[in-house]
Amino acid sequence: MNKAFLCVLIAGLLPYVGTMAAKWGFRRFDNNNPREWLAQQTGFRARGNAAQANSFEAFPFFAAGVIISTLAQVDAARIDLYAIVFVLARVGFIGCYLADKASLRSLFWLVGLLSVVGLFAAALGC
Repeated sequence: MNKAFLCVLIAGLLPYVGTMAAKWGFRRFDNNNPREWLAQQTGFRARGNAAQANSFEAFPFFAAGVIISTLAQVDAARIDLYAIVFVLARVGFIGCYLADKASLRSLFWLVGLLSVVGLFAAALGC
């Protein structure tokens, strides 16, 4: 299987790590109104929900970068490298979000963003 495509699958599933962190193990979770319940959370659960939202926001840009660089026939090893860096950065981002490490979280966010920009730059022949 293409490593970059596998990374797209993993990145598509990563938001659910935040979801699980926000919802699991809480007895008073309101499954009838989950968004309202999540909006009232604080601390670890609120950060898990924020990590979920940010991960969903980052995913389309990354997936498009992989698709466009693949269509532009960028070397597969280069695409794979950028995709792996993105996924590792997002894992670090989520971990830092949950651990309340804001500065380190921002660094992981930037690395992930730059890896996507790298995908587009490679597709453009830069």
